[in-house]
Amino acid sequence: MTDIAQLQTPALLVDEQMLADNLRTMADALPGRRLRPHVKAHKSTALARRQAELGHDAFTCATIREVEGMAAAGLGADLLLANEVLDMTRLAAVAARGARVTVAVDSAATVDAATRAGLREVVVDVNVGLPRCGCAPEDAGRLADLARSKGLDVRGVMGYEGHAMVIPDLDERRKTVDECMARLRVAHEAVGGDVVSAGGTGTYAINTWPNEIQAGSYALMDTAYAALPDLPFAQALTVLGTVISTTAPAGGIPGWAVVDVGLKSLGMDHGNPAIPGGTVWFCSDEHTTWQPDVFDDVRLGDRVRVLPAHVDPTIALHERMHVVSGDDVIDVLPVDLRGW
Repeated sequence: MTDIAQLQTPALLVDEQMLADNLRTMADALPGRRLRPHVKAHKSTALARRQAELGHDAFTCATIREVEGMAAAGLGADLLLANEVLDMTRLAAVAARGARVTVAVDSAATVDAATRAGLREVVVDVNVGLPRCGCAPEDAGRLADLARSKGLDVRGVMGYEGHAMVIPDLDERRKTVDECMARLRVAHEAVGGDVVSAGGTGTYAINTWPNEIQAGSYALMDTAYAALPDLPFAQALTVLGTVISTTAPAGGIPGWAVVDVGLKSLGMDHGNPAIPGGTVWFCSDEHTTWQPDVFDDVRLGDRVRVLPAHVDPTIALHERMHVVSGDDVIDVLPVDLRGW
């Protein structure tokens, strides 16, 4: 059995008990097809298989590569590419091998792309308030009619209230979700279909109208989501680093330490990571500089667990996750869905 002291750093660690508890908590809250886990959060077919074993056999993907990898791993019972794509040739090849592939469309161009590729099923992606992809709610019916006129099966609608996910105040988050779902209702009334797909980790418990929720981060978590006091999920993912330099306090300047976890091993779009027992000052390419609460407790060579602020891009920078019980590595999960 490998000890974390033997790992080359930086390295991703996943606490086995926390992961198991997170997966079970969500499976109890949203059983079976009520949850369509988003694999972009962990990019690992091995972890997706654990989700499937708990009853979640339909998945959300963000990239063609994720769709291909999930299908190749035998997890292609119902894959939704919740992202607009203008060249669907590779997706058609996946579907031809027996996987069920549904794509999001929000324009005539994306409908035409699905038709040219010979795909059969789509959902209409609706802009419910996040200025990203999605058609206007009032255009959803027209787009669905266009898709059906071209021989496509319109399964329903999806709309992502991503701007609501980490609103700290629960009442304000709930209000924003309600506003978003009012827009999606308008679209669904015009589109029809059995699928109403929305939500994420930050709104899974309060967005009760859709019949499937696309949560993903709940399995491993990050400090952005952990800041929400109403979420029952633990931060299972950390980045293991090694203390490679220390500078003792002097002349009224506090002491600091440097760990070999930096911008190239952390997703930084949600801000700096956290280090328990200290304050992070800044991150550079290969380093995080931090001020320990008790400087004398830190030594060169110490292993430090760094908590990333955004799980998805952090994992995409690594090739594997080491599942640990305490300091023992008990399994390795390949990050086999990374890349495009």
